[in-house]
Amino acid sequence: MTNSALLPTAPKTVKKQEDQPEADVEVIKPLTREQAQQLREQHPTVSPWRVLGWQGLIGLAITLLAWLLTGRFNIAVSVLYGALSVVVPGAVFARGLGSRLTQANASTAVFGFFLWELVKIGLTVAMLFAAAKLVANLSWPGLLTGLVLTMKVYWVALWVRPRTKLKAD
Repeated sequence: MTNSALLPTAPKTVKKQEDQPEADVEVIKPLTREQAQQLREQHPTVSPWRVLGWQGLIGLAITLLAWLLTGRFNIAVSVLYGALSVVVPGAVFARGLGSRLTQANASTAVFGFFLWELVKIGLTVAMLFAAAKLVANLSWPGLLTGLVLTMKVYWVALWVRPRTKLKAD
């Protein structure tokens, strides 16, 4: 039996057009509570804090690697600052999304998402502008390397996320 055979089918939304015969319209069938729970168990969400943890760990690892490969402290600090330019705004974003006010209802959740995403982008840009004054002998290639590699870690967090085993009925 394939994995797709075990998954409940999601409801399909089909609009009936005026000239469409009644037989061609698919019936919308919502998931039952048990089917929805089974779907959630088979596809667990990934916590933003878990992603941030992986980003921080990889940021530290590439900082250490940069220091070992180059032997230059300023390059390691530049890589670390690039990693922090991803992790710190990401933590502010995750904290903002986790607030009770943001989760009150669907419209505040959407508004909160866009608001905290704007804050995250603004903080990232501010940190990048401040880098030249805060980091002595800044290495822009090192900073950008730390920034880009840390930013792409969410793929690793998705790859190593906990998976549940499919139950055969």
